[in-house]
Order: sequence, then structure tokens, then C-alpha cells
Amino acid sequence: MVKLAHLPHTEVPGHVDLAEEADGSTTIRISGAWTLAYFATIEQSIQKVRTNLPEQARLDLDRLSTLDTAGAGLLAVLLGPNRLQTSLAAMSGLPPERLALLRTVSCAVHAILAQPPVPPSSFGFIDLLGRIGKSMATIGCQVRVLLGFIGQTLETLARSLFHPRCWRFNELVQQLEQTTLDALPIVILLSLMVGAVIAFLGATVLKSYGAGVFTVDLVSYAFLREFGVLLAAILLAGRTASAFTAQIGAMQAHEEIDAMRTLGLDPIEVLVLPRVLALILGLPMLTFLAMIAGIAGGALVSIFSLGYSPAMFLSMLHSDTPLRFFWVGLSKAPIFAFMIGIIGCLEGFKVTGSAESVGERTTSSVVQAIFVVILVDALAALFFMEMGW
Repeated sequence: MVKLAHLPHTEVPGHVDLAEEADGSTTIRISGAWTLAYFATIEQSIQKVRTNLPEQARLDLDRLSTLDTAGAGLLAVLLGPNRLQTSLAAMSGLPPERLALLRTVSCAVHAILAQPPVPPSSFGFIDLLGRIGKSMATIGCQVRVLLGFIGQTLETLARSLFHPRCWRFNELVQQLEQTTLDALPIVILLSLMVGAVIAFLGATVLKSYGAGVFTVDLVSYAFLREFGVLLAAILLAGRTASAFTAQIGAMQAHEEIDAMRTLGLDPIEVLVLPRVLALILGLPMLTFLAMIAGIAGGALVSIFSLGYSPAMFLSMLHSDTPLRFFWVGLSKAPIFAFMIGIIGCLEGFKVTGSAESVGERTTSSVVQAIFVVILVDALAALFFMEMGW
């Protein structure tokens, strides 16, 4: 006797038919395997009968061999989620797992269909006003958070002043070295070149009116009042604020700040205060050196291009430049430093945990710091002008 090998069982693709019963009613017969593998075939079968589907029809699932989520979704599309739920309630012999799958998918399809359609963007005047309002609300929220963080930092600073054990001199010195000493070459070099450019352009214009000698006043006024502190602050905003955000953001992503709170340490006291105080101490030093470098750049152009002697340059600088210009420029440095440090640290605490978030917050800290520096400088210029300083 020869034994025949068992042939592999092949599933029949899912199919839907409309059958007329003897009593005149219509039955929707579901047969075959309603699975993802036969999705295209089942969809074609549905399209053929969907337009002729009667309202009062009985659902027959006796010939349904296999069912998965994709097939249940196609049944919900064929009958509609509400009608499928009603048909399932009238069935008694359906397996519990298959009944649960069909009910879950029909509820999900019903929730999707119940959502209102999103209106297309018209990009008209009303849409423009909406975008402006949304942007203003976002800016207002950021300002409110910034003011709250400033208050929290000042409160922590006031509390730490009466507890010398909380002072962190090692971190302060380390941050002072990174923010001030390491930034010294780039600040001096940039201020020297900007001073030379201002002197050259000023001399080019003033010489045509026979007033080239006033180039000395132009350079000294510009760097003592504005450019010295502004260049140093902008460089720190791009260099140091981004570093603060990246450092604290990496700690936030690695949950080191949460561990710090678990140990009973205040992140404001440990991370923020040393960085902000280092900037407050370091930016006036950088501002002073930037003033000297800018005036030195103007002196080089005046000596080698305009033919003025060093003694003449120093004499005009001493006689025509009031000392209050120096104090006006230097007085803005601690304010700039405080805002740069606060913004850099705050954006670091906003990191959500991914590398993309660290990059976004770092970019945001640089933009916000530079914007705030220029805004405060403009307000300070108006204040000193009104005060006659």
C-alpha cells in the first residue's frame, strides 16, 4: 500500500456575497480568510457589493475562517461601525476572542469617523491674525516663565548669602575660567578689528569734511559707551549661553538633575548660581578689555593710516572723552551677564530628554540671549540719554 503525503492546507481569500433568502430577506455572507495578506482582494470584493448593500440585511460569519485586525477593519468599513455593533449583538455563536476583536475595531473606527474634519488653511488675513495671536501668547508664556525663574534664582541667592557652607567656590572659579579666561582671546581680537574698521570708515567720511581728527572721538565714544560691552555680551551670548544650555540639558536628559533632587540638593544652588555669578564677575572684566582693544584698534588706524602721532591720539582721548562714558558702558555689563546666564540655564532645564531637544533649546538660548542683550542695551541708551549721561 502506498501512503499519500498530506497536502498543505491553503486558505481561501476573504470574500463577501449577498444571498437572497426564501422569505425575501438578504444575508451578507462573509467567507474565507479576512487577513492582511488578502487585503487587496477583500477590498475589491467589498467595492462590488457596497453600493447594493441593503439596509436590513443579516450578517453571516459562519464561513469566516481567519480574522485579524485588518480584516475586522474592512468589515467595519463594509457595514459601518454602528451597524456592525448591532449585528454582533444579535449573534450568539461567535467565539469570544473574535467578538472582542470586532467590537474593539468597530469602536476605533467609530471614534475616527466622529472626529470633525480639519478645515484647510486659507492663509488669509484671519489666519494671519490667528498666527500673530498664537505667537504673542507663546512669547507671553516665555516671558512669564523667565520672570519666575529670575525670581527663583534671586530667592536662592538671598537664602545662600546667610549660609556660607552653601557657597561653592570651586565651581565658581571653574566657571569663571571657562566663561572669562577662555573667552579673552576672541573678545580682544574681535574688538581690535571692529575698532580698526570703525576708525577707518569714520576717517573716510570725516576727512571729506576736513574733520578727520574727530576719528579719535568717534572710536572712544563708540567703544566706551556701546560697542565694548555689546561685543563682549554678544560673544558670551553665543559662546557661554549655548554651553550652559547644553551642559544642563545633557544632565536633564540623563536624569542627573532628578537624582540631584533625590539627594536633597537644590539644582538652582548647585548649577545656576555658580554660572550666573561667574558671568556677573567676568563680563565687566571682558568689557574693560574690549574697550581697551577697540580703542587700540582705532589708534592703529589713526597712527598708520591718518598719520596721527600716538601722543596726539592719547591727548585727544584724554581731553575730549568724559570719564562717565566709561562708567555708563561698564554699568550695563552685570545686567547683560545676569540675563545671559539666566536664559542659558533656563533653556537647559527645558530639555525633554532627546538629542533633538538639546539642539533646539541650545539654538533658542542663543537667539533669546542676543535679543535680550540688544533690547536691554537700547532701553539703557534711551535712559542714559534722557538722564543726560
